[in-house]
Amino acid sequence: MFQRKIALLLFILMSCNAPVFAQVNVQEHSPKKASISSAILPGSGQYYNEKYWKIPVIYVGLAAALYSANQNQSKYTDYHQAYEFRTDEDPNTTDEYVDQYTDANLLTLKNNHRNNRDLGYILCVGIYLLNIIDASVDAHLFKFNVNDDISLNLQPKIMQGTQENTLALSLKLNWN
Repeated sequence: MFQRKIALLLFILMSCNAPVFAQVNVQEHSPKKASISSAILPGSGQYYNEKYWKIPVIYVGLAAALYSANQNQSKYTDYHQAYEFRTDEDPNTTDEYVDQYTDANLLTLKNNHRNNRDLGYILCVGIYLLNIIDASVDAHLFKFNVNDDISLNLQPKIMQGTQENTLALSLKLNWN
C-alpha cells in the first residue's frame, strides 16, 4: 500500500514537471518562410513577424502606385488618341483638345503621362520588393534583444604622456 502511494506521488510529481524533463522543440523564426510568404501574398511576412502595423502601409503604397499608374494610363490614352486624330490628315476625325493644345503640347502631355504611368508600375514593383526584404530582415532580427540596459558613459581622464613628466587630457568612452 505504501509503495502505491509513493508511486502515485512520483507519478503526480513527474506529470507536473513533464515540460522540464521533456525535450523542448523550439521552432526558429525562419527568414526564408517570411520572405516566401511575403512574395506570395504581400504583407503575410509582416504578419508572420508580428509587425501588423506594416500591412496597411504596404497595401496603401501598392494601391497608390497602381491608382497613379491607372490614372496616367487613362490620360495617356486620351492624349495619344487626340494626337493620332490630329496627325492622320483625315478631316472627319477631330479631337476634344482642338482649341486647348497644340500638336507639340499633346505630344509632350502624352509622353509625360506615359513616363508617369511607367513610374507608377516601377514604384509598385519596388514596394513589392521592399515588402519581401522587410519581411526577411524583420525575421532575422525577430529575437534580437532590445532592452533598456544600453548606456554610454563619457568622462574626462588624465593620462601619463609618453615622456615621464607630461600629462595628457583625454576622454574615456564606455559603451555597454
